[in-house]
Amino acid sequence: MALAFVFVYFHRLCPAVVALDLQKDLQTTGGFMGLLASAYFYPYAIMQFPAGLLSDSLGPRKTVTFFLVFAGLGSIIFGMATGVELAVAARIMVGFGVSMVFIPAMKILSQWFRIREFAFMTAILNTMGGVGALTAATPLALMTGWLGWRVSFGIVGAGTLIIAVLVWELVRNRPQDLGWPTLAEIDHIGPGTSAAPLVIPIWEGARRVLTEKYFWPVAVWFFCLVGVFFSFGGLWAGPFLMHTYGLTRIEAGNILTMIAVGLIVGSPLISLLSDKVFHSRKKVLMLFSAVLCVLLFILNIYPNDLSTASLYIGMLLFSISSSAIVVIGFTTTKELFPVEIAGTSVGTVNLFPFLGGAILQPVLGWILEAYPKASPGVYSLSGYKAILLVLLGASIVALGSTFLMKETFPEPLVTESGLEKA
Repeated sequence: MALAFVFVYFHRLCPAVVALDLQKDLQTTGGFMGLLASAYFYPYAIMQFPAGLLSDSLGPRKTVTFFLVFAGLGSIIFGMATGVELAVAARIMVGFGVSMVFIPAMKILSQWFRIREFAFMTAILNTMGGVGALTAATPLALMTGWLGWRVSFGIVGAGTLIIAVLVWELVRNRPQDLGWPTLAEIDHIGPGTSAAPLVIPIWEGARRVLTEKYFWPVAVWFFCLVGVFFSFGGLWAGPFLMHTYGLTRIEAGNILTMIAVGLIVGSPLISLLSDKVFHSRKKVLMLFSAVLCVLLFILNIYPNDLSTASLYIGMLLFSISSSAIVVIGFTTTKELFPVEIAGTSVGTVNLFPFLGGAILQPVLGWILEAYPKASPGVYSLSGYKAILLVLLGASIVALGSTFLMKETFPEPLVTESGLEKA
């Protein structure tokens, strides 16, 4: 499942590396390339709520296997595309297919790992996303240089199909599917642990999620904080570095690699802080939301006066505080509800970060366009100051929402042997 998630991030970020090759071979414009890249996000976002429902009903094994096959075929067709229409359709297939990986993986983690293990396992999953971000950079550039982008995406599609087979062969929805005892039975926690699992109808689970008052502060937090990450780190940070600091594309790209490093390093670090140091979800969410506010405040004060070392450190902290931190956001959401609707709850909340990015990305673009350009194709410092102010406002709203969240860190349970278990 974690290997499948590598491909999720790979497909999400790969257009940046092959954009010029695609534009040349498909004989299209830069505007169309933006449409081609975004064709992944719309089906991905739309499918998050159904992903939760299917994970809780059909189960992760069936859903992930089927949708990965769809994604693999989409990647192969993308490599064969000779026209823009087929390329967009193939990209939609890929987004539709990989949309059914993260939520089912979270459902798997909720069944196979104890409550206190969940945040760390989610961090490992998120770390694999960082690996996917790295493979979509230099490794993809090298492969396309050797083999061409068409053969490269054919190989990626074949690899996705192989992972689909591995999921079907190796993954089981819960320990009971192998005839094994549940975690509660292993730990001998409380009476009646052998009872049948609670059955919650699909739409009843959805109703519970949407009517839970503590769900909405988390949703607002995801919308604002991850929206900042998608809109700046995922789109406008590169132009900002090149236009404001005069960096080359390679120099800006080197700084942006800290986004992947932040995901890989920050995800397990934040999990350990939550589980072992603060013994809290809420405090960690408040702390790193405050860090993001401080970073954006500094950028607002010194938009073009920071040293190169400061930019590297700042981008690393930006990634940790706006992307790696989501492991605690998802853990909080899962802990608000019964494990039987873990897929529905996490799938529903996962709509909001993509919605935040979908709204903030064009809004920031419109703001930049509203200011006179410094030169043709180069946005002005005044425009970037304006979007940094918007990003700071969104981060402040995210921080404010953490004060309204419920602390979900689990209390220790006492087993029959008198030992504490999670």
